[in-house]
Amino acid sequence: METPAAAAAAAGSFLPSFLFLVCGTLVATVLGAAHRLGLLYRLTHKVDKASVRHGGESVAAVLKAHGVRFLFTLVGGHISPVLVACEKLGIRVVDTRHEVTAVFAADAVARLTGTVGVVAVTAGPGLTNTVTAVKNAQMAQSPVLLLGGAASTLLQNRGALQAIDQMSLLRPLCKFCASVKRVRDIMPTLRAAMAAAQSGTPGPVFVELPIDVLYPYFMVQKQIVSTTQPKNIMGQIVFWYLDNHLANLFAGAWEPQCEGPLPLDIPQASPQQVQRCVEILSRAKRPLLVLGSQALLPPTPADKLRAAVETLGVPCFLAGMARGLLGRRHPLHIRQERSAALKKADVVLLAGIVCDFRLSYGRVLSRSSKIIIVNRNRKEMLINSDMFWKPQEAVQGDVGSFMVKLKEGLQGQTWASDWAEELRQADQKKEQSFWEKAVMPVAQHLNPVRVLQLVEETLPDNSILVMDGGDFVGTAAYLLRPRGPLCWLDPDLLGAFGTLGVGAGFALGAKLCRPDAEVWCLFGDGAFGYSLIEFDTFVRHKIPVMALIGNDAGWTQISREQVPSLGSNVACGLAYTGEDPRQCGEGGSYSQPGRMCFLGWQYGGLGPCHHPT
Repeated sequence: METPAAAAAAAGSFLPSFLFLVCGTLVATVLGAAHRLGLLYRLTHKVDKASVRHGGESVAAVLKAHGVRFLFTLVGGHISPVLVACEKLGIRVVDTRHEVTAVFAADAVARLTGTVGVVAVTAGPGLTNTVTAVKNAQMAQSPVLLLGGAASTLLQNRGALQAIDQMSLLRPLCKFCASVKRVRDIMPTLRAAMAAAQSGTPGPVFVELPIDVLYPYFMVQKQIVSTTQPKNIMGQIVFWYLDNHLANLFAGAWEPQCEGPLPLDIPQASPQQVQRCVEILSRAKRPLLVLGSQALLPPTPADKLRAAVETLGVPCFLAGMARGLLGRRHPLHIRQERSAALKKADVVLLAGIVCDFRLSYGRVLSRSSKIIIVNRNRKEMLINSDMFWKPQEAVQGDVGSFMVKLKEGLQGQTWASDWAEELRQADQKKEQSFWEKAVMPVAQHLNPVRVLQLVEETLPDNSILVMDGGDFVGTAAYLLRPRGPLCWLDPDLLGAFGTLGVGAGFALGAKLCRPDAEVWCLFGDGAFGYSLIEFDTFVRHKIPVMALIGNDAGWTQISREQVPSLGSNVACGLAYTGEDPRQCGEGGSYSQPGRMCFLGWQYGGLGPCHHPT
């Protein structure tokens, strides 16, 4: 039994421990509160209340350090400091008439330059207008940085103008999403976003910039803190809280920070994987290469990739951004009858292309063929492999680097010339059938095949082709030959989204990247409706592009299936619109930059081409 003396001794030892625990908890609580309120940070990082600098300058500095030359936008008060600062640093600010066009233009810049395309839009509807183009960039694996304005940090979820939950909207579409809470966080957040956009499988990223991190201290102060301090206690507490919030926004804002790029994480094929692929190809009798858009991603330049393909000597189909890699007429480049060739090949190398609808989900591949597939994205690389096809070797890595290593491993390897000759003969036979269609009479207007043959004969060597449409573009895909690498942009090559309305944005980005190139936009009359307003953008910014519109007065690609199957042409009819082609030369005017020529034609093309080769 415990004696009274022992109980007193125990109580005496417990009391100091209890007091120590209480004091420790109290100190930890106070320190935690001080940290959350930013008081500890401000002991060593001060607020420069006299500075007129603003967060837009930090944004511009990072973009400049990353080599960004163009910023696409539709202006809004939320983002004005970014636009002004970029202009001062020599970054060209290009404003469009719709936000979706700005993103498409940034997408084109990313593809043609190998850098990140950048677009800035205002909050709320400005941001929601970009969703289609951002999704297109995601599926196209295009590194685009979307900067979105937002309501001030204090007014989030309080019913401010154009304030919505932007992060939830963009998070499913972007590789990286972040909302900046303090001015000092702008630079590290943007650097991380730029690296994420280009690492691994490239894609769009989103950084939200609340209005109070972009404007100068004195302007934000006027909006947040009252000029007169209240006398009642509750008013003083609120005043102190707002003043403290303002101080946290700008504490350490102008201290020197690194602005340059972070290292990129680009997957590479292992030497063992490359060697296994070398062994498979070395035993092939009828090898075939299908090269897709991923092959043109940095770090391998297009000329080095072309040299690797030529040295390899394997007949190839070029898809997506790889179109034009081998120039206009290269003996290794096969353009027609791809499905038949895939069935005959004993080894097929799918480099930067996946088995989606453009390869009939893999059903065009022969079960007896050995399939090698290379892609940065493992999930996409193996799509439908559990149903219609199986890879002999699946390599997750950069496609361009893999092709160079493969060429080195197969140095001196040759294949029988009869295989390539067989493919070329089939190619020529198909091409001859196109010429026969060109001379066929049509009931009215113009023969689109003949029109496009004239375009092919007219295009200079420095031309870039932008495609936006259905039937007219499908026919053009069979007839027009890109003059070089990265000279063909169309909806399908940038992913399986099949987006109409890309034309004006792609053309804008292309012409800015390559001012000496002749940019031709081929539109269907339906798709052109999305881009018409942007001809004001071309005129204002002195961007000379040429548009050729194939006008068959309808959504014919839909009508052709809807009418026979459902017996109605509802919602498929449009109207013939535009100038008489007879007034602008044979088949239309191709010589005047910025001029639109509507070519009326009755459908007589070569049919839909979901994935031109």
